[in-house]
Amino acid sequence: MTGTPAHEALRIVVAHHDPAARSRLTALLSGHTGLRIVAEASDGHETQEATRRHRPDATLLDAHLPNADVPQLSTQSPVLMLTYPEEPETAREALRRGACGYLLHGEFTADELVAAVREVKRGRTPLTPSIAAMLAQANAQRSARGRTLPEPLSRMQPPMAQSSYRSRFRLSRREAEIMDLIASGMNNQQIAATCFITEKTVKNHINRIFAKLHSTNRAEAAAKWRGTTPGSPSGRS
Repeated sequence: MTGTPAHEALRIVVAHHDPAARSRLTALLSGHTGLRIVAEASDGHETQEATRRHRPDATLLDAHLPNADVPQLSTQSPVLMLTYPEEPETAREALRRGACGYLLHGEFTADELVAAVREVKRGRTPLTPSIAAMLAQANAQRSARGRTLPEPLSRMQPPMAQSSYRSRFRLSRREAEIMDLIASGMNNQQIAATCFITEKTVKNHINRIFAKLHSTNRAEAAAKWRGTTPGSPSGRS
């Protein structure tokens, strides 16, 4: 991924309770031309003031930040939660309360974080692969117990692509949704659980997707969908 021009740099607030972790994260992001750190915060009150003052493109929020009011913060800036592996219910609750994405440390690079911020600006919900898989498994268990997915939790599913995005490959809404899940690293069983369809239906959708993307495997299709294949159009422009 090429760097974003300086005049288009994404403005970020980094909020983490641990000074050492906050410094490491800031150092990582400061080395990327597509990002500009506009403020750091060590608790919820500082974060609230920083987002009110700067109106950043994204707030990177430690999941355990003291006094953090996610619903309030999300009215001022898209909130991307950053944490270490936890129970799926933690991620579920954060998304229900207004977080726009949930990323696990160690599962993203600075380039991928830039992409995640751009995703939330488009109204999407970036999830690192482990989080997506955990939530899909939790949904499958809830479904097996006969419990329906509450409406506020429907945001756990990666949002459907915009019509201009889908039209590049002539994918239907459902095909675009499934292609998003493929690109996130989910297997057929996880996709079936997330979309509440059978694995056979997933396979049928994937066959049609591969035909439309002129791809023979998941990796090739994902690269084209992300716009990272040489000569391919960028789906997320």
